[in-house]
Amino acid sequence: MVNAHDLLWGMTPAHLPADAPAWAVEAIGAGHPVVVRRAITQPGLVAVGVRGRLREQRLAAEMPVKAVQWRVIPEALRGVVSPRNLPALRALAALQTVLANESWGVTGSAGFELATGIEALHAQSDLDLILRTPEPLARGDAEDLLAILDTAECAVDLQLQTPFGAVALREWASGSRRVLLKTVSGAHLVLNPWQAVA
Repeated sequence: MVNAHDLLWGMTPAHLPADAPAWAVEAIGAGHPVVVRRAITQPGLVAVGVRGRLREQRLAAEMPVKAVQWRVIPEALRGVVSPRNLPALRALAALQTVLANESWGVTGSAGFELATGIEALHAQSDLDLILRTPEPLARGDAEDLLAILDTAECAVDLQLQTPFGAVALREWASGSRRVLLKTVSGAHLVLNPWQAVA
């Protein structure tokens, strides 16, 4: 069972679409992992994203489940120490105690770099985090957490992972009546991210 934001190793250039750009073939050929994305696929396949060196180099693809050789989940990356001294990594270190009692992990460029050692972060990079919230998070608690994250050294984008998808902490804390829930079937405006989308 794989989840959005998991990193998977084992994809080969042969698994890429025939019209895949050269940078994607190069990344997969170099043994880089792909990241699981939210999308509906045929049985035996997992929806993944290939990332290149540049921010705009992102390719949606599918990987056979049987090709997966290794999987790293976001939670496994929160304790990884990087030798690099960048705002996103300093922010990650500073937030360890704040999130110590929670089920959380590192995603995005920081997660990719911590998992692979490939430099994906720069001085202006955001820190992307995921917080597993099987039970509803009160909006007041979301506001309190956001206030702490907003004191970090860089912008922190935290996604609340509910049983039905993911919602941005910032949006849930904003007081908006409806919020955007990202699910395998797409994004939906919902009143309650902890309820199945009708």
